[in-house]
Amino acid sequence: MEGKLIARLESAVARLEALSSSGCRDRGIADFAGADLATDPSSIAFDNLLAQFFGKLSAAAEKIGGQVLEVTNIVHQAFCVQKELLFKAKHTQKPDNAGLAEFLKPLNEVIMQANAMTEGKRSDFFNHLKSAADGLTAMVWIAYTGKDCGMIMPIAHVEESWQMAEFYNNKILVEYKSKDPNHVEWAKAMKELYLPGLRDYVKNHYPLGPIWGVSCKKAPTSATSRALAPGAPAPPRPPPASLFSAESSQPSSSKPKEGMAAVFQELNSSKSVTSGLRKVTADMKTKNRADRTGVVGASGKESRTSSPSISKTGPPKLELQMGRKWIVENQIGRKDLVIGNCDSKQSVYVFGCKDSVLQIQGKVNNITIDKCTKMGVVFTDVVAAFEIVNCSGVEVQCQGSAPTVSVDNTSGCQLYLSKESLGASVTTAKASEINVLVPGEEPNGDWVEHALPEQFINLYKNGRFETTPVSHSGG
Repeated sequence: MEGKLIARLESAVARLEALSSSGCRDRGIADFAGADLATDPSSIAFDNLLAQFFGKLSAAAEKIGGQVLEVTNIVHQAFCVQKELLFKAKHTQKPDNAGLAEFLKPLNEVIMQANAMTEGKRSDFFNHLKSAADGLTAMVWIAYTGKDCGMIMPIAHVEESWQMAEFYNNKILVEYKSKDPNHVEWAKAMKELYLPGLRDYVKNHYPLGPIWGVSCKKAPTSATSRALAPGAPAPPRPPPASLFSAESSQPSSSKPKEGMAAVFQELNSSKSVTSGLRKVTADMKTKNRADRTGVVGASGKESRTSSPSISKTGPPKLELQMGRKWIVENQIGRKDLVIGNCDSKQSVYVFGCKDSVLQIQGKVNNITIDKCTKMGVVFTDVVAAFEIVNCSGVEVQCQGSAPTVSVDNTSGCQLYLSKESLGASVTTAKASEINVLVPGEEPNGDWVEHALPEQFINLYKNGRFETTPVSHSGG
């Protein structure tokens, strides 16, 4: 018996030394008497996750250095914090919303560090920073507490959270595919860390969310809730959640903030990035409004007839009208716009947006992007067509199928097609700098870029004109 105990202690010491040397130090675990982090199966699996997938990412970051290495270290720190929180949860009673906010605060602080690196003057490695920061929203799966918490299931959350990060990750692959293989390796390793890395870990160990202790110590409660005496007035509500509510892939049509959404608000009392996002409630839909007189008011008419080039004249909108048409208007500098709960009978119209990113989840009938600048759109499936009109600097990623893509009077457009959409008909008119990127032939191959012709030659032959694109030497 004594020999087995000594062997176990030696194994634990060896395990802790290995963790220490890897830089993933476990803090605050000593609070749990009798708990053995080194022999906890899910903690061991988490170490294996980092050993298998983070090594490549770290090696590539070391070669690149600078901000890329710095943000990679933050990613590693976030994973280490999550490992500790998962272990602590097993020895802590399931907290209320305020207690959960305080419990997850260490993870939130690390994720906000990554977000801070994307702000201010645009870095030469902006795509790397955004890929890393947006990818960390996948870590928020740990906040899932049940079907009524306002979040999707943990596995689905990891997968959907990566979609937004992949938008920037793909730009790294395209930019550096012929310039520097270290950046390409970094981007590929970043994706593998989440898919299949984190996704499979969650699937195997926490498919229904974190496991909480039953008869254990209580989770710490936030200072705000501790200070409230019975019957005392509630303190002022904190600003809207900046990180989790915006980046957790929650559809804009979801119900008002309650349950986990309230937790997200307490987790983020810093700078808000969702101040312009409007929740679509039943009374906001046109079919349920009491003022459906059919008469166009003066203010509404002026909004639609004003100069289309001045998008700031109107308020930002993100709403579903008549249950059939999603309207996204005048969104400026918003990277977290999400439309969910779509169906194939609905359409999406995006107008007057600038420097924003919109994610459309599910299948819709058609999508139109009109008079937008520096706009990114990620969508799944479209039944009829995806149209880009009067735009400048648009990037579009199709993750499913799209039979038709139309680009009209647009300067600068990058279109990423999935394997399912390679048969799409791409029509251009009065458009310049149109590049279409398609997946490589290998399963994990690089994207292949094709520039669509801007000039054509028209020759009159046999009673009609024959039009052919201009070819350039070396093209």
